Amino acid sequence: MNLDELLGSLLDLVASVDPVTRTLLTGVGMMLETSILLGVVVPGDTLVLVSSTAIATPVEFVALLLAVILGALVGESIGFALGRFFGPRIRRSRLGRLLGERQWERAENYIDRRGGIGVFASRFLPVLHSLVPVVVGMSGMRYRRFLAWTVPACVVWTTAWVSFGAVAGQSYRDLADQLHGASFVFVAAIALFVLATWLLKRAIQLREGRHMLEPGDGDPNTMDPD
Repeated sequence: MNLDELLGSLLDLVASVDPVTRTLLTGVGMMLETSILLGVVVPGDTLVLVSSTAIATPVEFVALLLAVILGALVGESIGFALGRFFGPRIRRSRLGRLLGERQWERAENYIDRRGGIGVFASRFLPVLHSLVPVVVGMSGMRYRRFLAWTVPACVVWTTAWVSFGAVAGQSYRDLADQLHGASFVFVAAIALFVLATWLLKRAIQLREGRHMLEPGDGDPNTMDPD
C-alpha cells in the first residue's frame, strides 16, 4: 500500500464515522483535555485536526466549531471549579507531583503577574493551557473574569485548527483523483501548519516566559512546546 492509499484509507475511516457522533466525541474529548490535565499528555490539537479533515458541509463545520469551543469552555470551567475546591489536593496528588512543583509555581507566577492576559495567552502555551484553569481556580480571580479572557482565546484557537483541517481534508479529496502523490502535498501542508503553530507558541513563550519566574531564576524558556 502506497502513501496515497494509506492516507486515503485513514481519511475515509474518519469520515465514515457518523458526523453527529464524530462531533460529539470531539467536543467531549476537548472537555476532558482541558479539565483534568489530560492536555499535558494528549494535546487537543491532534484530536481537532483529525476530526476536522472529515468535514463535508458548512453545517458540519459550524457544528464542530461550536462543539470544540463549548467542550473547551466546559472543560476549563470544570478545571476552574476543581482548582477552587480541590486545588491543593490536586497539586499534591500523584499527577500533580508528576508535573513538578516548578510548573505549578510558574503557572502561579504567570497568573499573578499577567492576570487575564495570562489566561488568554496560556491557551497557546504548552503545559500551561492545562494547568492555568486549575491555578486560576486556586487564585482570587473571579469566574466571570476568567471566562471573559478564555472565551476569545478558545474561539481563536478552535477557528484556526478546524478551518485548516477542513481545508486540508477537502483539498486532498479534490486532488486525489487528479494528482499522483497528492498525499505528499497533504503531508507537507500539515507539516507547515504544525511548524507555523510551533513557531507561534515559541514566540509567545519567549515573550511571556519572564513573567513565570521569580527574580534570580534561570532560563524562562525551558518548557518545550508540544
